Amino acid sequence: MGRYSIWVLEYACSDTHPVSATFYGAHNEGTLKLPFAYVLIKGPGIVAMVDVGYNNVGFAKDFAASIGVGGWHSPQEVLGECDVSPEDVTHVFLTHAHFDHAGGTALFPNARFFIQERELTGWVAAMALPRRFRTLTGGIDPGDVIRLVELAKDGRLTTVTGAQQDVVPGIDLHPAFDSHTPGSQYVVVRNSGGSSEDVFVLAGDLIYKYENLNDGNEADPAYVPVGLATGSQWNLVFACDEMLRKVGGNEKRIVPMHESRLAEFYPSRINQHGLQITEIALGDGEPSRVS
Repeated sequence: MGRYSIWVLEYACSDTHPVSATFYGAHNEGTLKLPFAYVLIKGPGIVAMVDVGYNNVGFAKDFAASIGVGGWHSPQEVLGECDVSPEDVTHVFLTHAHFDHAGGTALFPNARFFIQERELTGWVAAMALPRRFRTLTGGIDPGDVIRLVELAKDGRLTTVTGAQQDVVPGIDLHPAFDSHTPGSQYVVVRNSGGSSEDVFVLAGDLIYKYENLNDGNEADPAYVPVGLATGSQWNLVFACDEMLRKVGGNEKRIVPMHESRLAEFYPSRINQHGLQITEIALGDGEPSRVS
């Protein structure tokens, strides 16, 4: 037990995600099932999220369908499994601005949002390039970037420059610049004493699956970066190593939000919509939502 409860909450899924997008260099290896999820963190006076999914309307709905993502359920339904509503959320830590991570900002009316400054400015710069450069912006909804700017205008966006400790007590933000995206970041939760035995890393899309950390060979592990990077695979590999060092080498304390196998390592259940709820940690006095 500790200060924070942590759940990974699936909100949509792709049954046909390309293996090559999940593992760099895995050409012509077919598809796999990939859940789409965000993270809920609950502690004294704090209801936080790591990413917010997308809002299933307009551009995002059409784009999700075009890449085989379906079965979307609203945050009201998904968070309700933990007796939380979107209006309860106080803090949102955006790991990056791809549509499936930052597209639902409008659904959380009372939250303050945190994003690396380089992530926001990087996408604005990419959007301003001539049309020939449009592959660089293939994972974003331009409307999401505009909404982030509007949040800044309304005083509800904080841009972070590099690492920041104790954004709220025991929760830190760490950048992985020019990796998956221009200003990707990951979230570290130091749940009580802060030793590596009580630290969790919420990885965003710096890894999709545990195989990104070990190539499926725990006896002789190798980093295999994710297939999609607007930055460099080199930087992704070193981001993996940095995250692993944060948890003292314990891979299972790194939480990939697209990992379908979390139930093998943490208590989980499937809800009435067929979505997985995974309980990473329980804070003091918090009842289990999966037992």
